[in-house]
Amino acid sequence: MTESRNAVLDTNIVLDIFLFDDKVAKPILPALQAGQLRWLATQHMRNELERVLDYTHISPKLAFYQLTAADVLAAFDRHATLVDVAPRVHTICKDPDDQCFIDLAVAHQALLLSKDKAVLCMKKRLLAQGVSAQVAM
Repeated sequence: MTESRNAVLDTNIVLDIFLFDDKVAKPILPALQAGQLRWLATQHMRNELERVLDYTHISPKLAFYQLTAADVLAAFDRHATLVDVAPRVHTICKDPDDQCFIDLAVAHQALLLSKDKAVLCMKKRLLAQGVSAQVAM
């Protein structure tokens, strides 16, 4: 069996996997299920996902895919490994909402999966800290 790789998934990637069935994010779920990826998250990240699932523009998407917010949160709970909040790193993101993902990825030398431009523009600085930031696997 291959060794599991730590990964941090931002909220948009989580939505792409468990709600939108996005083709770019498609390989992530089988990798989680096979144990190739170990998804690291914090309670704060789960709380953010719960808040986002309550946005008015998300409700029609949930209905279209015949899902509920509880279904998406159950998928989070099934696949994510909750860990403690990571200490703040010196690499600061322009978007403060994304900082927690960066901090966690650096602390665990994890793959950082994100579609956020504020995160992806930091690729070189994150790579210098042992973190690969990318849109998909």
